Amino acid sequence: MPTGKRKGQRPSVAGVYGALAEHAKRKAYPEAVTQAHADFASLANGEVPGPRSEAKAHDAPRIAHLLADLPVEILGRLRSDRVMRKPVPVPWICPPQGGRPPKHGGEFVFGNPGTWGEVTAVTVTNTNTNRYGAATAQAWDRLHPRLTRRAAWLDHEEPLPIIEGTVIRLTVENLPSGGVNKPVWLWWSGTGATKQDVDRCWQSFLRRFDLEHTFRLLKQTLGWTRPRLRNSGAADRWTWLVLAAHAQLRLARPLARDLRRPWERPAEPNRLTPARVRRGFRNLHAKTGTPALAPKPTRPGPGRPPGSSNRRPASRYEVGRVLVTGESYTRPAHHKVGTKPHRTGSDA
Repeated sequence: MPTGKRKGQRPSVAGVYGALAEHAKRKAYPEAVTQAHADFASLANGEVPGPRSEAKAHDAPRIAHLLADLPVEILGRLRSDRVMRKPVPVPWICPPQGGRPPKHGGEFVFGNPGTWGEVTAVTVTNTNTNRYGAATAQAWDRLHPRLTRRAAWLDHEEPLPIIEGTVIRLTVENLPSGGVNKPVWLWWSGTGATKQDVDRCWQSFLRRFDLEHTFRLLKQTLGWTRPRLRNSGAADRWTWLVLAAHAQLRLARPLARDLRRPWERPAEPNRLTPARVRRGFRNLHAKTGTPALAPKPTRPGPGRPPGSSNRRPASRYEVGRVLVTGESYTRPAHHKVGTKPHRTGSDA
């Protein structure tokens, strides 16, 4: 636990939260590696990997080192205050006083353009829109972070590796909101990047926002995670139903009317989001025909008689959680069906 400025002082609130965040990040890396190997095995067998319940922020060089045995490439965003190291110049000239060759080259400070040096590749892409203008991407090859034995590398027994990659800096002319167009820093696990590779990297990273907004729509608007399903078959069927509803909203975009909120900006009919199409979908659904016949009037069934117990209880499945030690989680004995907790003392 980090302490204050001097040894012996109580830890600050920021230090406590920082230590807890580092501890959670250390525990999350093995889970991410296990999920990546499981997804890759599913793709090798021709299956579609299942969705993940939540996404956690990981350091791109750390993930690239852990997944070095898989034929994958890692692309992640870096903070604008990071400091990378350049490769050692070749050939290296030994100083007169001698010494071993250095492991790291000069510093590459993101906030200091004087330390950047020569650019490996520069691309200028016109976005064909007045909202962003031209997008300029600069790339520097074979940059690596200087690792220390803390956070995720605290338990690393071997010598700390040199994880080289390509740093990409993306800037645009202007933003739709009129704010300051700060650059976006990316790190790619590949080296020797060409102009085509740089464009592919930053364009693929921007597609991440489309995926995140789609998952947010499926969960919050269409209720993907709302039902409490007991088996995987029902979860698969519900997932396909939600995807079918999303496809209907996409197809109904040019037909639906824009029922916008007072604080929302007007949008063209062919540019409505699925959430805004859903507001006017009920009016559109009343005007469209259906191949089904008119429903017949009927009464609900009698159901189970009052006071009788359920003779067909639904089967329950284990959650499938795994503890930190690698053992499977089992419910405590007093939580299982047919057991009651032991009460001690008299009731107040």
